[in-house]
Amino acid sequence: METAVNSRTANGVATGGVGNLVLILDYGSQYTHLITRRIRQLSVLSLCISGTSTLDAIAKLKPRVVILSGGPHSVHAAGAPSFPDGFIEYAEEHGVFVLGICYGMQLIVQKLGGVVAVGEKQEYGKMEIAVPEGEWGFYGPEAIGGHQTVWMSHGDEAVKLPEGFTVVARSLQGSVAAIENRSRRFYGLQYHPEVTHSTQGMETLQHFLLDVCGVTADWKMQDVLEEEIKVIKGLVGPDEHVICALSGGVDSTVAATLVHKAIGDRLHCVFVDNGLLRYKERERVMSTFQSDLHLPVTCIDASEQFLSKLKGVKDPEMKRKIIGREFICIFDYFAEELEEKLGKRPTFLVQGTLYPDVIESCPPPGSGMTHSHTIKSHHNVGGLPKEMKLKLIEPLKLLFKDEVRKMGNILNVPESFLKRHPFPGPGLAVRVLGDVTEGNALEILRQVDEIFIQSIKEAGLYDSIWQAFAVFLPVQSVGVQGDQRTHSHVVVLRAITSEDGMTADWYYFDHKFLIDVVSKICNNVRGVNRVCQDITSKPPATVEWE
Repeated sequence: METAVNSRTANGVATGGVGNLVLILDYGSQYTHLITRRIRQLSVLSLCISGTSTLDAIAKLKPRVVILSGGPHSVHAAGAPSFPDGFIEYAEEHGVFVLGICYGMQLIVQKLGGVVAVGEKQEYGKMEIAVPEGEWGFYGPEAIGGHQTVWMSHGDEAVKLPEGFTVVARSLQGSVAAIENRSRRFYGLQYHPEVTHSTQGMETLQHFLLDVCGVTADWKMQDVLEEEIKVIKGLVGPDEHVICALSGGVDSTVAATLVHKAIGDRLHCVFVDNGLLRYKERERVMSTFQSDLHLPVTCIDASEQFLSKLKGVKDPEMKRKIIGREFICIFDYFAEELEEKLGKRPTFLVQGTLYPDVIESCPPPGSGMTHSHTIKSHHNVGGLPKEMKLKLIEPLKLLFKDEVRKMGNILNVPESFLKRHPFPGPGLAVRVLGDVTEGNALEILRQVDEIFIQSIKEAGLYDSIWQAFAVFLPVQSVGVQGDQRTHSHVVVLRAITSEDGMTADWYYFDHKFLIDVVSKICNNVRGVNRVCQDITSKPPATVEWE
């Protein structure tokens, strides 16, 4: 497969000034990318790369701060990941601040001559820590001498600190919770300040980064936009044309608007009806493209092509890979048509891939996430075929959803687009569990989903919810409708709140709302006699069911 063209990589990112980058080395923690997200909330640029990246790769980024993430490993295990040889010397020579979180702290302790051992009392979940009197790198005056709640998740603990290190905080059980060596600029936290369960975690990160490390909070979305436009202009030659895959969602719309601003009418957008769209999605989206965005969009009806390939397929990973492959086939076909019309074949394909897509798909080595498990392959990342004729341009690949919406505001993308709930690229294929072509599953799901979403809008709840949708289950249940026994389908309603899609909580509907929605569904959608609600957060679940 062609290497993805991503301007926001090692040397092409708007850093807000040389030496102002916070670089996270990923050792596989489920919270690693939440660190990235939290630091960006402080208006500081943060990037995440593999914990086993080379020293040269780290040095090229010229970070001001390097954070060693947590992870599922023990520093004593054979093959446990670590920073490269020479990293400690590099950090000290160049004045880099190093912060280890959980496993990262244990790495610092072990590598600098301390001792890490299996804890006598393993600490998981919410714990209390005590901060003694003193002048510490993590805690401002308001935290000194008090207690605070933090999120612990470790079995090993530091039992002997390296020379020159001081204990800054302890758990109420007595284990080391925070350490520092200010003269060498090495710091460690045995808990996770990035999660909301650590009640003063953001204050801790802010004090450490801004007040101790001297990082400047000057990373602005306007800078990111200008850098992306500059890189795209330099990447796409003056005679080259670009295809953009438009889905009607926030991500692809912002990506298309950004690239259109960079290269103008050499951008050719295509909207594919893959037969897996929501109720009247095609008509609604095409109308909005023409009336509000004024983007050149070609609509291709490929529903029969997609559904024929999906017939009999029940495995969700296989569904995603099939859909990713068929999308590329469509884009290649579209490129051939453009070649006949323009006399020149388009070279690039624009996609609205986001950071969470990349994280969950766990791409291959070199992408920066080599110690994480694959959650699911996104059709536009892990689901892409190995051989592609088009090179990818993914200008949003290192942005979270709320950051994309901020960029969309700058680009004057209509609010009607920016406020739309996310919709998965594979469409309803990952909301019909099992074979999407069996029976009347897709049509039933469209009707149920439409009732659910319209009810949410009528109740004035749409903007308070991150994402809401219905799921079709491959089971049937016994019911009574019209005084007769029925053996009909079961659907599930899911609604969540979130900031970035990385973590999520289920939305608490009023009972009356749920009663009304269930009544509308069972009375208006033939073939459904049971409605359930998904009240699972992320984690342990993902947002989508497949």
